[in-house]
Amino acid sequence: MFGPDVPSVAPADVAEGAHIVDVRESDEWAAGHAPDARHLPMNDVPARLAEIPTEGDVVVVCRSGGRSGQVVAYLMGNGWDNVRNLTGGMRQWAATGRPMVSEDGQPARVI
Repeated sequence: MFGPDVPSVAPADVAEGAHIVDVRESDEWAAGHAPDARHLPMNDVPARLAEIPTEGDVVVVCRSGGRSGQVVAYLMGNGWDNVRNLTGGMRQWAATGRPMVSEDGQPARVI
């Protein structure tokens, strides 16, 4: 979908300590996200580039991998070489049993 230039990583292969940047909307974030993720909605990325580390592993995630792939391509076009798209997004993260937390008082889920 994004060509061979957009690197990706499977949920099972996300290294402990990786910076996870969740680019979904606020309601999606509140429903469920990775415990150590940082919420940075896709539309806010251009104005908040300074919040995205330029060193260490950065994994960008959305619901299924489309929006995050676009963000990875954008970041790479702006000099980041340490970013990867989460294959299958939060849907795949949840399906593989990776930990999730919610912000809305309900059990964590992907919407």
